[in-house]
Amino acid sequence: MPDMTDEEYDALDEYWTKHTPKLSGNGKSGFFAKHTGRVVFIDDLSADWLRIKAANSHTTPEAIIGDLVRKEMAIAVPV
Repeated sequence: MPDMTDEEYDALDEYWTKHTPKLSGNGKSGFFAKHTGRVVFIDDLSADWLRIKAANSHTTPEAIIGDLVRKEMAIAVPV
């Protein structure tokens, strides 16, 4: 991102001074408050594999994980 001029900085500062973000204060707003149970940490090898697989299939790592989980669930459920 290019550096801002003094005028651009002042305009941005003035905007956020007059338009402060609204917070609900109920602990239920915001991305991390809504997705706390969904954060999962994986090792570097798995993360790299997911990124490569997602890039090759033009999808997201989340979609790759979802497909893998559904396949495992289908195998586990007797027909």
